Amino acid sequence: MPARRSARREFLRTGLSRALALGGLAGLHLPAATASAAGTSGSTATRTLRIGLAADVTSMDPHWNNSGPNNAMALHIFESLVLLDQDARYIPGLATSWRPLDPKVWEIRLRAGVRWHDGTPFTSADVKASLERPARLEGSPGPFTGYTKTFTAIDTPDPLTVRLTTSVANYANIANDLNSVAIVPQKVAQLGQTAFDSGEAMIGTGPFRFVRYARGQEVVLRRNADYWGSAPAWETVTFKILTNNGTRTAALLSGSVDAIESVPSADVARLRRHPDFRLEQAISWRVIFWQMDQWRDASPYITDLAGTPLGHNPFKDVRIRQAVSKALRRDVLCTRLMEGLAVPASSLVSAPIFGHPGTPPDAYDPEGARRLLAAAGYPQGFGLTLHATNNRYLNDSQVAQATAQMLSRIGIRTRVEGMPVASYFSKARAGAFSFQMLGWGSSAGDVALRSILGTPNDKTGYGTWNWGRFSNPELDRLISRSLSTISSPQDREAVAREAVRLANADHAVIPSHSQMATWAMRHGIRYRARTDEWSLAHQFFPA
Repeated sequence: MPARRSARREFLRTGLSRALALGGLAGLHLPAATASAAGTSGSTATRTLRIGLAADVTSMDPHWNNSGPNNAMALHIFESLVLLDQDARYIPGLATSWRPLDPKVWEIRLRAGVRWHDGTPFTSADVKASLERPARLEGSPGPFTGYTKTFTAIDTPDPLTVRLTTSVANYANIANDLNSVAIVPQKVAQLGQTAFDSGEAMIGTGPFRFVRYARGQEVVLRRNADYWGSAPAWETVTFKILTNNGTRTAALLSGSVDAIESVPSADVARLRRHPDFRLEQAISWRVIFWQMDQWRDASPYITDLAGTPLGHNPFKDVRIRQAVSKALRRDVLCTRLMEGLAVPASSLVSAPIFGHPGTPPDAYDPEGARRLLAAAGYPQGFGLTLHATNNRYLNDSQVAQATAQMLSRIGIRTRVEGMPVASYFSKARAGAFSFQMLGWGSSAGDVALRSILGTPNDKTGYGTWNWGRFSNPELDRLISRSLSTISSPQDREAVAREAVRLANADHAVIPSHSQMATWAMRHGIRYRARTDEWSLAHQFFPA
């Protein structure tokens, strides 16, 4: 097929040239363009799969940092009691059922016959140890305690039964919490993060066994031949950490990897046309939004127009927050900057997700934004430093720059500081910034609100990602009411929507856009796109 080979050579040449111009190929070994990816022949036991990841995996400890890349990687080795399918619906995992015995007690029945990678049986004692572990971890940059604080007692009447007592009656969100906490063996639950990163504690029940973790470089896994579920198609999987867009695409074109996630927007059209590759897409549950410091009287990155720190915080005024929302050209961000790989966002959850309010985003209204600034006492505006990741979300640096330009046009003179996600999250959590980017994916609106906008509370686990420390007692009440409505899904969703609408009215955060989740892979591999954006090797199959 000469035409097919010619098309591949031309696309490879132009793709590599663009990546080299971006400085994205430094240190990357590129095999010959005609080399075929591993796994095209041989038995299942000899196939290998190589996936290029868009974000770093910052730890192999499944309870250390509640971030998407870490959670997705953990699911290969460890598993949770409840899993999510490709459309973010709950399905049984290590638990086969969960049901209320009374308003505050839930019975969880565990899957029989499951064994840890070292051959020992999986039991209720492991579940108890796992659910208690997040509260003991000190210094976690993204704690999982929001999913465990509700459990006031964990009883294990027999090896395959767990009974959970909750602090609130009729706790409707238990499936989400059971989905969000990975289960580890009781014998390693007392170990710390370093034991997981070194491999010492990497004993799971999942479809793959741990081989190697090199932070910022790769994670290597081997098939678990004794897995209780369907055996993976791949004997070995290597995840390459390729945070640079040009490098990631170049690796696919050259045959260094077989598939990549988070396809750069500039490459989507050409990859879609190319005969050697295929794309899979779905609307992501991830919403990119802006959080604002709403608790300090003087915020560290807010100044007057001369650069002198202000002694008062404009973002404590809802009119300023509303002005920021009106300043955003979400349609331009999605169609031009994101090149169609995003849709405008109106709330903390994307349109397909449970609890979305069904309302449109705030309309672009720069004149209205200026009037709101003037009414709030800032007719000339003020100075602001916007902080964002530069290697985590699709086009995050470009989105930050474009947002800064939009804010500057209404009088908020904005500059941008971007940084790698590894340092960004720790600083943002510590309150180092005044206005910062965050992306969040959730299976329900009330769940997202609990983590992002619930008043921070160590006892309830609310507000674990509430970096701006927004607080509204009425919103807390609605979140709690929604999470304890078990009469029907429709009743719960009605309350969740009411809570989301209240948060929107307060402009507690400023939603920007929902990403499209996009994968590219060589022909010969198939993968069904997931709403949660996760690249799960055991769901890749030979075509």
